[in-house]
Amino acid sequence: MSERLDSPLSKASMEPEPWQRLREGAEALGAPLNATQIELFQRYTALLLEANQRFNLTAIRNTPEIVSKLHLDSLALLKPISQAAGCSVDELRKKSWFIADIGAGAGIPGIPIHIAWPDSHLLLVESVGKKHKFLTSVISGLGLNARAVCRRAEDLGQDEAFRERCNLVVARAVAELPTLVELILPFLRIDGIAALPKGPKAEEELIRATRAIELLGGEVIGLEKVKTPGIQETRLVALLRKKRPTPARYPRRPGLPRKRPLQ
Repeated sequence: MSERLDSPLSKASMEPEPWQRLREGAEALGAPLNATQIELFQRYTALLLEANQRFNLTAIRNTPEIVSKLHLDSLALLKPISQAAGCSVDELRKKSWFIADIGAGAGIPGIPIHIAWPDSHLLLVESVGKKHKFLTSVISGLGLNARAVCRRAEDLGQDEAFRERCNLVVARAVAELPTLVELILPFLRIDGIAALPKGPKAEEELIRATRAIELLGGEVIGLEKVKTPGIQETRLVALLRKKRPTPARYPRRPGLPRKRPLQ
């Protein structure tokens, strides 16, 4: 993870104040970062800012907001994940877990989690070609122990090379829970955990998804509140655990989980 990018960092991405905020925020979240990890966050941010000049990768377009709303908001998931796993954040970060980020987009929350958790193995699933190309460049440039795949989650979830292989699945801003659970639960191995950041209607979504979660072999661990340093409002994360194999017919063909969510 110490490999360096050849391209220079933008001046804005190197200003000290946001990185002090990242350092202090990560420590407050129980995930202190070393100098190499801070540098990787800086380089990742520079790539995000540069890519946003060419296409709409993320609506967040300045370094302070990227640090708070993307990086720290991603790291805030580590505590509820560790609690679901029955260990501390420090113990969690020493596990060689296989993590999948479904609908990875700009790499949030998967890449920040992986930078803070370098013993993990990261799979980024993104079906949009431009975003997949960006993710591939980040993996190569930062030397991450990660892979980006340009396929629909419905197809990849039926691929034996990926199905029921993951210890942890994350997904942010992909779909409402009744749709999302069909996309993510097939990737989880038995006792694997899903951590799904959601908006203010999370409880309503979780109620509507309860039958689908059970049908797909999962169970609800809980809906946890998380506080991200630098963000005033409280965030919510739905936590699920895989208890039984997902029936072979799921996920259904591309588009069906969104068009006809399981009821």
